[in-house]
Amino acid sequence: MSQFWSPLVHRLTPYVPGEQPKLTDLVKLNTNENPYPPSPRVVEAIQAELGGDAARLRLYPDPNADQLRAAVAAHFSAYDIAPAQVFVGNGSDEVLAHVFMGLLCHGRPVLMPDISYSFYPVYCGLYGIEHRAVPLGEAFDIRVDDYRQDAGGIVIANPNAPTGQLLPLADIERLATEHPESPVVIDEAYIDFADDPMPTAIALVNRHPNLLVVRTLSKSHALAGLRVGYAIGQAVLIEALERIKNSFNSYPLDRLALVAATAAMTDSAHLDATRRAVMASRQWLTDAMTEMGFEVLPSAANFIFARHPQHDAAQLAASLREQRIIVRHFKAARIDQHLRISIGTDLQCRALVDALKSILNP
Repeated sequence: MSQFWSPLVHRLTPYVPGEQPKLTDLVKLNTNENPYPPSPRVVEAIQAELGGDAARLRLYPDPNADQLRAAVAAHFSAYDIAPAQVFVGNGSDEVLAHVFMGLLCHGRPVLMPDISYSFYPVYCGLYGIEHRAVPLGEAFDIRVDDYRQDAGGIVIANPNAPTGQLLPLADIERLATEHPESPVVIDEAYIDFADDPMPTAIALVNRHPNLLVVRTLSKSHALAGLRVGYAIGQAVLIEALERIKNSFNSYPLDRLALVAATAAMTDSAHLDATRRAVMASRQWLTDAMTEMGFEVLPSAANFIFARHPQHDAAQLAASLREQRIIVRHFKAARIDQHLRISIGTDLQCRALVDALKSILNP
């Protein structure tokens, strides 16, 4: 606390990110990073940007990110997306921050699941937005009928985090249809790990002017270290985000991030190969943990959410840490007996299973 803080700072409860330990010899399964490297095109693009004329780093990057927006639109050409329908930012967290400020400050409560990405209520606190938590069902499912109430907007992660459960496209379309005067924001940070056909809400944006889809290159494209995110919606929503961005920071993405992200968006083969590898490991790990007595929720993400009815989750996390394996434990109500476990390589998943077996059967 300080006398120099504004009243807003005193009121804030900041988001707590997942631990980034300094040790390198850990099995790190706590922050949903991709266990595989990004596309080789990413490295080539960065090297070309530096090798061609490193002096260009003295110049500001393209404030409009035209090449990246065109690459994102081309990636989703099956849904008839134009570059003018794409907004890019410094990670999907920054994109979401602009969304809350630019689209959700209407003086009416924003609806969101009571168990979801914990940054959403932080944004509400930062911008003075009233929000209402809508309880998940007993099976941790999102029940769209519960959202039939007055709302200044709706924000849903799909797949949800930390549960990993998927909301069908038909339910998302119901939300957009039943709330025509309110923005409906679908955060698809993990959607690339859902089973085919890809159930992205981007397929719906041209039919619903109130629907905005937010995505990131941190997970499936393995670029968490570069911080690139984007949103797709009709042009009127994108214009609002551009107005916020240009009143805050006109150059959110640096030159290296722009060329790297553009290269990543063009390599669909690499994306498909790595996402399928993660999905296969997810199924193997789910089966192995189920055999050990864990209850594992169905997951469409690159993590699983599990509990063991006979073992305390916090103690399990502590015991795994003693074996140099880090997973995520949340102390929040209803989920304090669950662990969120990121999907690692096959070798990392086997190490986790071996460690759990030794803990459960010493």
